[in-house]
Amino acid sequence: MGGDYAPAVVVEGALSALATPGHHIAAILVGRQEQIERELARFPAEAARLRNVGRLNVVHAPDVIEMHDLPNAALKTKRKSSISIGLEIHKEGKAQGFVSAGNTGAVLSASTLILGRLKGVARPTIGALIPTADSPCLLIDSGTNVDCQPRHLYEFGVMGSLYVSTMLGKSRPKVALLSIGEEETKGNEASIHAYALLKKSELNFVGNVEGRDVLRGEVDVVVCDGFVGNILLKFGESVPSFLKAKFLRYAKTGLLAKLSVLVARSGMRSVLKDMDYQEQGGVPLLGVNGVSIIGHGGSTPKAIKNMILRAEEMVQQRVHHKIQEILQAQSHGVA
Repeated sequence: MGGDYAPAVVVEGALSALATPGHHIAAILVGRQEQIERELARFPAEAARLRNVGRLNVVHAPDVIEMHDLPNAALKTKRKSSISIGLEIHKEGKAQGFVSAGNTGAVLSASTLILGRLKGVARPTIGALIPTADSPCLLIDSGTNVDCQPRHLYEFGVMGSLYVSTMLGKSRPKVALLSIGEEETKGNEASIHAYALLKKSELNFVGNVEGRDVLRGEVDVVVCDGFVGNILLKFGESVPSFLKAKFLRYAKTGLLAKLSVLVARSGMRSVLKDMDYQEQGGVPLLGVNGVSIIGHGGSTPKAIKNMILRAEEMVQQRVHHKIQEILQAQSHGVA
């Protein structure tokens, strides 16, 4: 029931994921059953076929946490929300992952409360893959924890490194700390102390990077607190629309300019595709005892589909189990 266009796009995206060749996912749609059934009726043959083979089920959840609801208050007053019931289903082992494009704060809080934190994790975090001149880079934290201690930033580095190595196939991801200068002494108190922790860790820590360095593609994981990370992420999300507006304005200056833009159009689409959030689907919540993927409120069916496929991959790669193993092994001597 989460997202600006739910449940229509969620149902369509889920069916699209189930129809993806090479994947054998089963989906449980959690929400107001009458509304979900109405959307499934738009795809009668496909829905019936999936139900007959046990790959599609609907679980009724009468409450809906809206985008404007305060997360903690809503979780208390709307105990039978689709978010809470969906996560309980995951916790009970009836599902191996949870996906939602709903209220981000509510998904974060409910995932932490219901699934619990992994041992050795002080703060669960979300990481967002952003395009660079080379391969994607994981920005972590990208909006969960606005105030962080050095230990938290260290954990983000560990979880981010493992996520990139597991999901992107990089054996020794380069981990960097986002700061106001490359020197070890640059930054606020938390980042300076986090530098020391990351430096003596077993991570492939390469030091500080500045904001201008992120898109160069020279590092694989950029560590920062959620306040800075979310600002950087939202700024990056504005770049495609900015470039499109500039191209359109240039095209209006004359016939030759218009022809130039038309010629560059296909190339521009290919480049900007890497910056489309729909391709990634959603961001993983790392550090909880399970798989929880959080999507954009404006998610399309394509974004929902890719969220589900990402959750499937995280389950197959045992990402949260590996995080717990590594953090527990490296926890000695870290304060």
